[in-house]
Amino acid sequence: MTILDSARYLSEPLLTPPGQPLRVAVYSRISQGIRSGNFVAGSLLPRETELALALGVSRTVVREALMLLEEDGLISTKRGVGRFVADSASHAMLDELQSIERLLQSPTKALAVVPVEFTLQTVTDIVVELLALEPQADFWFRESIATRDGQPIALVQEYLPDEIYLAKLDAEVSKNLRDAAEEDATLLHALTNRLGPIFTSGECRIAASVAGPTRAGQLGIKASDPLLVLTQTAHLAGVPAYISKCAFPPAFGYLAVTRWSPSPAL
Repeated sequence: MTILDSARYLSEPLLTPPGQPLRVAVYSRISQGIRSGNFVAGSLLPRETELALALGVSRTVVREALMLLEEDGLISTKRGVGRFVADSASHAMLDELQSIERLLQSPTKALAVVPVEFTLQTVTDIVVELLALEPQADFWFRESIATRDGQPIALVQEYLPDEIYLAKLDAEVSKNLRDAAEEDATLLHALTNRLGPIFTSGECRIAASVAGPTRAGQLGIKASDPLLVLTQTAHLAGVPAYISKCAFPPAFGYLAVTRWSPSPAL
C-alpha cells in the first residue's frame, strides 16, 4: 500500500451516524485502515495535522481518536518520532477466519510454527461437544508451537475429523490433510494456502487459565503462570469440522480481537 493509496483512503468522506462523536468516526476510519492493510504493521502514521486535513476534522478530534487507538493497542508512540501501527495489530477483516500465522504476522519479527504431534485419536469430550461427532469416532489431533524471534508465544492444538468423515464434506480437504500436516504451519494455514478460504467462522471462546506442567514445559514458563486460551470452531460445508485451541503465555503481550465493531460510547 503506497502513501498515495493511504491518502486516498483517508480522504473518503466520514460517515457519522446521528449522535456518534467525530472522534469515534476517526477512530473507526483509522482502525479499519489498520485491519484491512491500508496502514501496514510497523509503518509510521501521518502526523496529526496531516490526518486532520485529510479527514476534514480538527486536530483535537484526531488527537482524541489517536489516544483511543493507542489504549486499544492498535498504535504506539515513539517520542520525537511519531505514531506507528502496532506490530501485533490484527489485519483480519470482520468475521473472516484467519490462521494464527496471519493473525500474528509482523514485518519486523520472524514468526515460525513448529509441529509437535499429529496423531489419530478417539474423540474426547471437547470434540464431541464442538464437532458433534459420534462417541466412537476418530479425529486428527495436531499440536504446534508458534515462536516469534525464537521465543514461544503460543501453543496451538487443532482437531479435525478423520478423512472418511471429511470426504463427505469436502473431498479436497480429505485428500490434502496429511500432506498439509507435513508443513511447518498450522493445519488451517496449510489447508487455506492449498485450497483457499474453505472454512467459515464458527464460535469463539476466550478464557483465562494457568499453564500446568505440560504446557509450561512446551512454552518455557512456570506451571503456575497464567494463560489466555482462545478456542475457535470453524465450519466446512456448513458443518462444524475444525477446532483450534491457542494458549498464549504472558510474554505474548495482548491479543487483538478480530471480530470488532465501533462503540458510540467511546
